[in-house]
Amino acid sequence: MLKLRETLRVTPVRRRAGAGRAFLVATLFAGSLLAAAGAEARGAPESFADMAEKLLPAVVNISTTQTHEVSGRPGPEMPQLPPGSPFEDFFKEFFDRNRPEGAPRRATSLGSGFIIDSSGLVVTNNHVIADADEIKVILQDGTRLDATVKGRDTKTDLALLQVKSSKPLPTVGWGDSDKIRVGDWVIAIGNPFGLGGSVTAGILSARQRDINAGPYDDFLQTDASINRGNSGGPLFNMAGEVIGINTAIISPQGGSVGIGFAIPSSMASAVIGQLKEFGRTKRGWLGVRIQTVDDEIAESVGLGAPRGALVVNVTEDGPAAKAGIQARDIIVTFDGKEVNAMRKLPRIVAETAVGKTVPVVVWRKGKEMSFKVKLGELEVAEQTEQASATTGPNKGGGDTGKGNTASTLGLTLSTINGDLRKRFDLTDDTDGVLITNVANDSAAAEKGIRPGDVVVEAGQDKVNRPEQIKAKVDEARKAGRKSLLLLVKRKDDLRFIALRIDQG
Repeated sequence: MLKLRETLRVTPVRRRAGAGRAFLVATLFAGSLLAAAGAEARGAPESFADMAEKLLPAVVNISTTQTHEVSGRPGPEMPQLPPGSPFEDFFKEFFDRNRPEGAPRRATSLGSGFIIDSSGLVVTNNHVIADADEIKVILQDGTRLDATVKGRDTKTDLALLQVKSSKPLPTVGWGDSDKIRVGDWVIAIGNPFGLGGSVTAGILSARQRDINAGPYDDFLQTDASINRGNSGGPLFNMAGEVIGINTAIISPQGGSVGIGFAIPSSMASAVIGQLKEFGRTKRGWLGVRIQTVDDEIAESVGLGAPRGALVVNVTEDGPAAKAGIQARDIIVTFDGKEVNAMRKLPRIVAETAVGKTVPVVVWRKGKEMSFKVKLGELEVAEQTEQASATTGPNKGGGDTGKGNTASTLGLTLSTINGDLRKRFDLTDDTDGVLITNVANDSAAAEKGIRPGDVVVEAGQDKVNRPEQIKAKVDEARKAGRKSLLLLVKRKDDLRFIALRIDQG
């Protein structure tokens, strides 16, 4: 509507005979277009005032204080300067930075949050209260309440605070972020720059944004202004329900340029529910390491279009291993949900209840296979992994044979012997075929393969001699395949790489 009106307003109209009739026709035509547009879509509200008046009391300012120990040599004393001197602030900042060793410094920061329970439960971002020694929640009427952390989750950057009040507090409720559409109106309320409650409006610009902030990125994007201090504040739909938690912006100067991101309520409400009940998260755990399925990998295994999550390895005695899922499987559905992209699987698994038995469909050797998996708990698995992190790999005897070499796919390949283990810093238990050189103009170079990498599998079979890889290339060509799937190891990292065989 706005764009149409602007077009009509700036279109030049010449004054001539019959111009009055022409203007009337144009006005009626434009009015009919606007009416038609309004009939098919929701128009902009005349005002957000009623909604803002209702919601503002439940949105709070969060003020934190941190005490930092300052290291450094004792510095000189600050000179005595006349009050109001233009150099007073300059020297104060300089000597604060260079104060004597061990002298504490106090830093404060501001953020936003919102109340979800009248007993005093407040939702915010974890980064707003991280490392805070003291947390204050400030209500709209200026009341300052001491807050304690009831639970936090670094993976989604969420935190739940508890405050005590002598009277019930105003609250807001969760909405369904899955129902909001791109183009729908939204409003953000927060405390930018510490100025007090502030309301901005915009639309939902995009969904499912991955900004590399964490393992479960699935942000809503909005052009409603989000500035410093808005972090942790709510993003509302037009029903006054929280459909997002404002968390991040993209900006070259630190201010809003119309690209803001909010954690969707579909994710946040589940995490906050666990923090409320347990004080921590309890996520489902499958026990696999996965990677993206690209065009070459999909073609090499006969999958067709890229989809699913490729299993690189399976945790021993983990839920997937017990169910029969193997490395090289491609998980295409989990608990009845399509896995269209690799990054979707961790979120689906994490949101599934611990201990639930779910159906999992994988692509294995040209066909789909179904398994039943009873999920474990991610947090318990992580603690177990950390406890055993100091246990090194088993050492075996090194091969001191001369070995043999071959070239294919732009790779110079060699069997692993004692000299090569030492030269490329390989552990004694490393098995496979060593890559000693990569052609600069090869597909392998484009995929990031480099000397020192070890090919563990080719065409889904284990290899330990270069001629085995050459045989797999010939086999793939005869079968009409355009790519060969390799399992490549670099130090302790494994990943599948499909190389085009017509470029080798």
